[in-house]
Amino acid sequence: MSAHDQPLVSIVTPVYNGEAYLEECVESVLSQTYQNWEYIILNNNSRDRTLEIAEQYQKRDSRIRVYSNDRLLPIIANHNKAFGLISDQSKYCKVVSADDWLFPECLDRMVGLAEENPSVGIVGAYQLSGGEGIWYVRNSGLPYSRTVVSGQEVCRAHMLGMLKVLGNPTSVMYRADLARSTDRFFPNPTAEADTSACLKHLRFSDFGFVHQVLSHERIHNVRVTTASLETNAYLSAAISDCQVYGEWYLTEQEREARIGELLGQYYSYLSASAFKLKGKSFWSYHIGRLQELGFRLDRFRLSVGIASKLLDLLLNPKSTVQMIQRRVRLNRALNGAAEKGKRRGLKTHATVCH
Repeated sequence: MSAHDQPLVSIVTPVYNGEAYLEECVESVLSQTYQNWEYIILNNNSRDRTLEIAEQYQKRDSRIRVYSNDRLLPIIANHNKAFGLISDQSKYCKVVSADDWLFPECLDRMVGLAEENPSVGIVGAYQLSGGEGIWYVRNSGLPYSRTVVSGQEVCRAHMLGMLKVLGNPTSVMYRADLARSTDRFFPNPTAEADTSACLKHLRFSDFGFVHQVLSHERIHNVRVTTASLETNAYLSAAISDCQVYGEWYLTEQEREARIGELLGQYYSYLSASAFKLKGKSFWSYHIGRLQELGFRLDRFRLSVGIASKLLDLLLNPKSTVQMIQRRVRLNRALNGAAEKGKRRGLKTHATVCH
């Protein structure tokens, strides 16, 4: 099929201060075997050479369009603005974060599966995640024979914690009519809104999956300190998703049981955090987050959890020493990475993906 006959794919990269990695990201788009695409780069009021680099590529290829915000937007607001810039003619929409990249066959394979299965609203694939000595493959779990799964089935399995294949934006492709159906395709302001979007839009469509590694998520040491990992925001987001979308995929009993299970994990995490000397901002965040979810911090439950953790530490001295040693090594690694980042001018993952 010639490029003229291929469905148009809108690729979007919302970016803030991405000069360290943007060129590699754009080159991966230019290297696609699939040719009928437009590429929208939305610069979120960057303070480095991001806009300059993007505009250089715009001059080289007419399929690239560069936009720039005159003020800094929150990360999700910037993504939603980028979705609003895609062509009315595009059939599919593909995000690639500025510090990630796509393998050459990414669009070809994803579009091919979607074209063969018109009921598919979102297409996923395996993703290679790595950098700084850490390498692993994400989004595994579906049997190789399953390339199309009902949205109901995959969302139900996700909510129950049985399957994690609703990958991050770089690893999935959306049908463009879904992205255009609302001015908030990512439906809430949390950093985990991309998962919420999958749960929202798979209610009436199927999920496709290409059993091939089609994208790379860059992991660098500074990324360990991003807010979502530091505050375990994924857990509170899972509770919120159960509250908002659970009635579509779970029975009422399953929904309440799952929320209870996730709350138990939340308090276990908070109890363990008490031994890590977290500051006032950490506890203020979690008290506020629980309130947003409709819960008050149960101080008695937290106290019981802390006592249980303390007893476990006292009864397992070897494990306690190993935990302390791991913590010391992690702190050294983070401090070293921060110094290294300052010298090289590296940006955090959360910064780059604006």
